[in-house]
Amino acid sequence: MHERLSFYVKRNSVIHDLNPLTKVILTLSLILIAFSSPWYWTPHLQVLIAIIPLGFVGKVAPEFFKTAIRLILPAAGFLFLMQAFFQPIGQDVIFKFYFLDVTQESLMFAFRSSMRVFVMVSAFTFLLLTTHPSELMSDLTRRGLPGQFAYVIISTLQILPQMQAKAQTIISAQRSRGLDTESSFLKRMGSLSPLIGPLVFGSLAEVEERAIAIEARGFTSKNQRLPCTRSPITVLIGSFAGFSSFLSSFPLR
Repeated sequence: MHERLSFYVKRNSVIHDLNPLTKVILTLSLILIAFSSPWYWTPHLQVLIAIIPLGFVGKVAPEFFKTAIRLILPAAGFLFLMQAFFQPIGQDVIFKFYFLDVTQESLMFAFRSSMRVFVMVSAFTFLLLTTHPSELMSDLTRRGLPGQFAYVIISTLQILPQMQAKAQTIISAQRSRGLDTESSFLKRMGSLSPLIGPLVFGSLAEVEERAIAIEARGFTSKNQRLPCTRSPITVLIGSFAGFSSFLSSFPLR
Protein backbone atom coordinates (compact mmCIF):
# COMPACT_ATOMS: atom_id res chain seq x y z
CA MET A 1 0.00 0.00 0.00
CA HIS A 2 1.47 3.31 -1.08
CA GLU A 3 2.30 5.66 1.79
CA ARG A 4 0.65 8.65 0.18
CA LEU A 5 -2.72 6.88 0.35
CA SER A 6 -2.69 7.20 4.13
CA PHE A 7 -1.72 9.69 6.82
CA TYR A 8 0.57 7.11 8.40
CA VAL A 9 3.97 8.42 9.49
CA LYS A 10 6.59 5.76 10.14
CA ARG A 11 8.33 6.32 13.46
CA ASN A 12 10.09 4.15 16.02
CA SER A 13 7.91 4.78 19.07
CA VAL A 14 5.99 2.95 21.76
CA ILE A 15 2.67 4.02 20.22
CA HIS A 16 3.59 2.62 16.80
CA ASP A 17 4.50 -0.72 18.38
CA LEU A 18 1.06 -1.10 19.98
CA ASN A 19 -1.47 -3.46 18.47
CA PRO A 20 -3.75 -1.61 15.98
CA LEU A 21 -6.86 -2.71 17.86
CA THR A 22 -5.46 -1.25 21.08
CA LYS A 23 -5.11 2.13 19.37
CA VAL A 24 -8.65 1.87 17.99
CA ILE A 25 -9.98 1.19 21.50
CA LEU A 26 -7.95 4.13 22.85
CA THR A 27 -9.38 6.42 20.17
CA LEU A 28 -12.97 5.35 20.81
CA SER A 29 -12.45 5.69 24.58
CA LEU A 30 -11.27 9.29 24.23
CA ILE A 31 -14.28 10.14 22.07
CA LEU A 32 -16.73 8.38 24.40
CA ILE A 33 -15.36 10.17 27.46
CA ALA A 34 -15.49 13.56 25.71
CA PHE A 35 -19.14 13.19 24.69
CA SER A 36 -20.50 11.38 27.75
CA SER A 37 -18.78 13.16 30.64
CA PRO A 38 -21.09 15.66 32.37
CA TRP A 39 -18.16 17.77 33.57
CA TYR A 40 -17.73 20.85 31.39
CA TRP A 41 -13.91 20.88 31.26
CA THR A 42 -13.45 17.20 30.35
CA PRO A 43 -12.62 17.67 26.62
CA HIS A 44 -10.28 20.55 27.43
CA LEU A 45 -8.31 18.41 29.88
CA GLN A 46 -8.24 15.54 27.38
CA VAL A 47 -6.44 17.75 24.88
CA LEU A 48 -3.88 18.86 27.48
CA ILE A 49 -3.19 15.60 29.33
CA ALA A 50 -3.94 12.95 26.68
CA ILE A 51 -3.90 13.99 23.02
CA ILE A 52 -0.93 16.39 22.98
CA PRO A 53 1.29 14.13 25.18
CA LEU A 54 0.39 11.13 23.01
CA GLY A 55 1.54 13.08 19.98
CA PHE A 56 4.95 13.61 21.55
CA VAL A 57 5.20 10.02 22.79
CA GLY A 58 4.30 8.76 19.32
CA LYS A 59 6.82 11.18 17.73
CA VAL A 60 4.14 12.59 15.41
CA ALA A 61 3.69 15.96 17.13
CA PRO A 62 4.80 18.09 14.11
CA GLU A 63 2.44 16.27 11.76
CA PHE A 64 -0.39 16.47 14.31
CA PHE A 65 0.01 20.21 14.89
CA LYS A 66 0.18 20.82 11.15
CA THR A 67 -3.08 18.90 10.65
CA ALA A 68 -4.66 20.69 13.61
CA ILE A 69 -3.86 24.12 12.18
CA ARG A 70 -4.97 23.30 8.65
CA LEU A 71 -8.02 21.12 9.31
CA ILE A 72 -9.14 20.62 12.90
CA LEU A 73 -9.04 24.20 14.19
CA PRO A 74 -10.93 25.69 11.19
CA ALA A 75 -13.64 23.03 11.49
CA ALA A 76 -13.96 23.50 15.25
CA GLY A 77 -13.93 27.31 14.85
CA PHE A 78 -16.71 27.18 12.26
CA LEU A 79 -18.79 24.97 14.55
CA PHE A 80 -18.14 27.37 17.45
CA LEU A 81 -19.46 30.36 15.47
CA MET A 82 -22.55 28.49 14.28
CA GLN A 83 -23.41 27.27 17.77
CA ALA A 84 -22.71 30.63 19.40
CA PHE A 85 -24.89 32.67 17.01
CA PHE A 86 -27.70 30.24 16.25
CA GLN A 87 -28.17 28.30 19.49
CA PRO A 88 -31.39 29.73 21.02
CA ILE A 89 -30.56 29.34 24.70
CA GLY A 90 -30.01 31.80 27.55
CA GLN A 91 -31.09 35.37 28.24
CA ASP A 92 -27.83 37.09 29.24
CA VAL A 93 -26.80 38.71 25.93
CA ILE A 94 -23.04 39.29 25.63
CA PHE A 95 -22.75 40.31 22.00
CA LYS A 96 -25.28 41.38 19.39
CA PHE A 97 -24.74 41.54 15.63
CA TYR A 98 -27.83 42.79 13.77
CA PHE A 99 -30.48 40.14 14.54
CA LEU A 100 -27.98 37.62 15.93
CA ASP A 101 -27.54 37.39 19.68
CA VAL A 102 -24.72 35.67 21.54
CA THR A 103 -25.66 34.78 25.09
CA GLN A 104 -23.45 33.49 27.85
CA GLU A 105 -25.17 30.11 27.75
CA SER A 106 -24.85 29.75 23.97
CA LEU A 107 -21.18 30.77 24.18
CA MET A 108 -20.46 28.13 26.80
CA PHE A 109 -22.39 25.51 24.84
CA ALA A 110 -20.56 26.38 21.63
CA PHE A 111 -17.18 26.19 23.33
CA ARG A 112 -17.89 22.75 24.77
CA SER A 113 -19.32 21.42 21.49
CA SER A 114 -16.34 22.66 19.48
CA MET A 115 -13.90 21.15 21.97
CA ARG A 116 -15.71 17.81 21.78
CA VAL A 117 -15.37 17.86 18.00
CA PHE A 118 -11.73 18.85 18.37
CA VAL A 119 -11.10 15.84 20.62
CA MET A 120 -12.93 13.49 18.23
CA VAL A 121 -11.08 14.60 15.10
CA SER A 122 -7.76 14.79 16.94
CA ALA A 123 -8.15 11.25 18.25
CA PHE A 124 -8.84 9.92 14.76
CA THR A 125 -5.93 11.94 13.39
CA PHE A 126 -3.65 10.42 16.02
CA LEU A 127 -4.90 6.96 15.02
CA LEU A 128 -4.23 7.60 11.33
CA LEU A 129 -0.76 8.99 11.98
CA THR A 130 0.39 6.01 14.05
CA THR A 131 -1.45 3.08 12.44
CA HIS A 132 -0.88 1.74 8.94
CA PRO A 133 -4.21 0.82 7.26
CA SER A 134 -2.91 -2.56 6.07
CA GLU A 135 -1.85 -3.51 9.61
CA LEU A 136 -5.25 -2.54 10.97
CA MET A 137 -7.08 -4.51 8.27
CA SER A 138 -4.90 -7.57 8.82
CA ASP A 139 -5.49 -7.48 12.56
CA LEU A 140 -9.26 -7.08 12.18
CA THR A 141 -9.57 -9.96 9.72
CA ARG A 142 -7.33 -12.11 11.91
CA ARG A 143 -9.74 -11.58 14.79
CA GLY A 144 -12.68 -12.80 12.72
CA LEU A 145 -14.12 -9.60 11.28
CA PRO A 146 -15.56 -10.26 7.80
CA GLY A 147 -13.46 -8.92 4.97
CA GLN A 148 -16.29 -6.69 3.73
CA PHE A 149 -16.50 -4.80 7.04
CA ALA A 150 -12.73 -4.50 7.35
CA TYR A 151 -12.57 -3.14 3.80
CA VAL A 152 -15.28 -0.56 4.56
CA ILE A 153 -13.37 0.62 7.65
CA ILE A 154 -10.06 0.91 5.81
CA SER A 155 -11.69 2.64 2.84
CA THR A 156 -13.23 5.19 5.19
CA LEU A 157 -9.85 5.90 6.77
CA GLN A 158 -8.31 6.40 3.33
CA ILE A 159 -10.92 8.80 1.93
CA LEU A 160 -9.14 12.02 2.92
CA PRO A 161 -5.61 10.93 1.90
CA GLN A 162 -6.88 9.69 -1.47
CA MET A 163 -8.87 12.86 -2.10
CA GLN A 164 -5.84 14.96 -1.15
CA ALA A 165 -3.51 13.00 -3.45
CA LYS A 166 -6.00 13.15 -6.33
CA ALA A 167 -6.53 16.89 -5.81
CA GLN A 168 -2.78 17.53 -5.97
CA THR A 169 -2.55 15.51 -9.19
CA ILE A 170 -5.44 17.44 -10.74
CA ILE A 171 -3.96 20.81 -9.69
CA SER A 172 -0.61 19.91 -11.25
CA ALA A 173 -2.31 18.79 -14.47
CA GLN A 174 -4.43 21.94 -14.69
CA ARG A 175 -1.40 24.15 -14.02
CA SER A 176 0.42 22.50 -16.90
CA ARG A 177 -2.55 23.50 -19.08
CA GLY A 178 -2.24 27.14 -18.04
CA LEU A 179 -4.79 27.32 -15.20
CA ASP A 180 -4.03 30.18 -12.78
CA THR A 181 -4.21 28.87 -9.20
CA GLU A 182 -1.83 31.27 -7.43
CA SER A 183 -3.18 34.75 -8.17
CA SER A 184 -5.90 36.75 -6.42
CA PHE A 185 -8.65 35.20 -4.31
CA LEU A 186 -11.40 35.86 -6.88
CA LYS A 187 -9.42 34.24 -9.69
CA ARG A 188 -8.70 31.23 -7.52
CA MET A 189 -12.40 30.91 -6.73
CA GLY A 190 -13.11 30.94 -10.46
CA SER A 191 -10.58 28.16 -10.92
CA LEU A 192 -12.43 25.79 -8.62
CA SER A 193 -14.78 24.40 -11.25
CA PRO A 194 -11.99 22.87 -13.40
CA LEU A 195 -10.66 21.26 -10.21
CA ILE A 196 -13.85 20.06 -8.53
CA GLY A 197 -15.30 18.41 -11.65
CA PRO A 198 -12.43 15.94 -12.26
CA LEU A 199 -12.11 15.33 -8.52
CA VAL A 200 -15.78 14.36 -8.08
CA PHE A 201 -16.12 12.29 -11.25
CA GLY A 202 -12.75 10.63 -10.66
CA SER A 203 -13.84 9.62 -7.16
CA LEU A 204 -17.09 8.15 -8.52
CA ALA A 205 -15.11 6.15 -11.09
CA GLU A 206 -12.88 4.82 -8.31
CA VAL A 207 -15.96 3.62 -6.41
CA GLU A 208 -16.97 1.47 -9.38
CA GLU A 209 -13.42 0.16 -9.79
CA ARG A 210 -13.31 -0.84 -6.14
CA ALA A 211 -16.65 -2.60 -6.41
CA ILE A 212 -15.33 -4.62 -9.37
CA ALA A 213 -12.14 -5.41 -7.43
CA ILE A 214 -14.19 -6.65 -4.46
CA GLU A 215 -16.19 -8.99 -6.70
CA ALA A 216 -13.07 -10.23 -8.47
CA ARG A 217 -11.35 -11.09 -5.19
CA GLY A 218 -14.35 -12.97 -3.87
CA PHE A 219 -15.19 -10.72 -0.92
CA THR A 220 -18.87 -11.66 -1.21
CA SER A 221 -18.21 -15.39 -1.56
CA LYS A 222 -19.70 -17.57 1.17
CA ASN A 223 -17.23 -20.41 0.62
CA GLN A 224 -14.56 -20.98 3.21
CA ARG A 225 -11.17 -19.60 2.28
CA LEU A 226 -8.32 -22.08 2.47
CA PRO A 227 -4.77 -21.01 3.33
CA CYS A 228 -2.10 -21.38 0.69
CA THR A 229 0.32 -23.97 2.07
CA ARG A 230 3.37 -25.51 0.50
CA SER A 231 3.75 -29.27 0.78
CA PRO A 232 7.20 -30.88 0.68
CA ILE A 233 6.41 -32.48 -2.68
CA THR A 234 5.51 -29.07 -4.14
CA VAL A 235 8.75 -27.57 -2.85
CA LEU A 236 10.75 -30.48 -4.28
CA ILE A 237 9.12 -30.22 -7.72
CA GLY A 238 9.61 -26.44 -7.76
CA SER A 239 13.26 -26.77 -6.78
CA PHE A 240 13.86 -29.37 -9.49
CA ALA A 241 12.13 -27.18 -12.10
CA GLY A 242 14.20 -24.17 -11.09
CA PHE A 243 17.44 -26.15 -11.19
CA SER A 244 16.54 -27.51 -14.64
CA SER A 245 15.85 -23.99 -15.90
CA PHE A 246 19.20 -22.88 -14.56
CA LEU A 247 21.05 -25.67 -16.35
CA SER A 248 19.21 -25.05 -19.63
CA SER A 249 20.40 -21.43 -19.64
CA PHE A 250 23.97 -22.60 -20.41
CA PRO A 251 24.69 -23.28 -24.11
CA LEU A 252 25.69 -26.82 -25.13
CA ARG A 253 29.08 -27.26 -26.81
